[in-house]
Order: sequence, then C-alpha cells, then structure tokens
Amino acid sequence: MTPTRPPPPPLAADCRVVELRQYTLHPGRREALIELFDREFVESQEATGMRVLGQFRDLDDTDRFVWLRGFAGMAGRAAALQAFYGGPVWAAHRDEANATMVDSDDVRLLRPAWEGAGLPEASGERAAHGAAGPARGLVQARVLPLPAAPVAELLALCRGPVSQCLREAGAQVVAWYATEDAPNNFPRLPVREGEPVLVALALFDGDCAWPAAADALLQPWLAAPAQALRLSPTTRSTLHA
Repeated sequence: MTPTRPPPPPLAADCRVVELRQYTLHPGRREALIELFDREFVESQEATGMRVLGQFRDLDDTDRFVWLRGFAGMAGRAAALQAFYGGPVWAAHRDEANATMVDSDDVRLLRPAWEGAGLPEASGERAAHGAAGPARGLVQARVLPLPAAPVAELLALCRGPVSQCLREAGAQVVAWYATEDAPNNFPRLPVREGEPVLVALALFDGDCAWPAAADALLQPWLAAPAQALRLSPTTRSTLHA
C-alpha cells in the first residue's frame, strides 16, 4: 500500500490553530538553537502539514527564543506533530536541540480571535539556506491575561480602536489570537491550559514603539499584567518587514 502523503502546509491565513512557543535557554545557547532551527526544522516541519509562521530573538531576554507555528485544525495538528516528532529529522537532531533548552513548556494554544484576525500570508519570502543576518522588522506582541474567554465587546475594541491605534503607530500587520479551548491532542508536548488570553501581534518596519494608548485601552479588561514581547525575526523567519 502506498503511504498516505501529508497535506501541504496551510497558508498563514488558513491556520485555525496556532502555537505561540516561548523557550527559556541555557545562557549563551540561543544562537546555536537558531542556527539549528533555521537549518533543520523549517522545511522538515512543513513537510508534515504544519506551517512555521515565524521565529524570533526576544530583544529583552537573551536566553529566550520565541516562535509560532500553525495548523489547519486540531486534527491536522495531531497528525503533523506525530509525523514530525516521530520522524527522522527530529530523531537526528533532538538531543542537540534539547541541550540548548532549560524549559520548552511555555506554550499557548491559540485560534484567530475572529474570522480574518490571524496573520495574513507572509509579507516576505523566506531566506534561503545559508543566508546571513537577521530579517528586517520588529514584531511587538502582547499576551493579555483575561478573567474568562473574550467577550464580544472586548473583541470589538481590539478589532477597531486598538488595531487602528497600532496601525497609526506604523504597524504593517496586526493579528489577534485567543486561547483555543480544545483539549491538547498531543500531550507529549504540554500547553498552558485554564489560562485564557488574547495575543496581539504587530509587525513594524524598524524599532517602533508599541503605543501606550493601545495598552491604556486594554488595561481595564486584564486579569493580570500583560506580557510585552519585542521580537526580532531570525534570518529565515517568514514574518518580517
């Protein structure tokens, strides 16, 4: 019997499930992980039917690596993760990757906050293997803890005034994600559960500041302080200016 071929990776706009993954690394090991990731873990993951949406250096923590990957849905997520983590590329390089990490369990399982709220298709081409230097742009993000799933009034605020505020500050891309409440269907990789959040992503061309006015609009809705991230795309990130 001919083996079933995995589906092609979904377009960014068609990713109904997204993981925001934040890794704490051993001191001084981030560049080693980025070199390995950009070389070995981009096309090999996409060959199983998932989409690597972007990978980043955290500019405020030299020992944090942040990345995003997307799936067409929860069923596709389970199949793709099983194919990759049960496959030859991960088997060949997992020890080298894991040796850079202190913790890889800070993972948010997300969905677009409303229809069309997710990332559009990549704003630029992915750099070829062997390219040097970081990609252009800066991704500014907010992880917004909520007391419960976001209500319609909050989503309308994000879709309208907050997104407009970000664009007026120079954002080229604005995307919004909310917690996906479906059970984790690949328990080998833990995710944070029972912690509803909204995640805002804004791509700027240059070191633009996240506008204080956006934070002021969101503050009354928060259950705890927001996590602010300033993320510099790696050489082969598809999310860049």
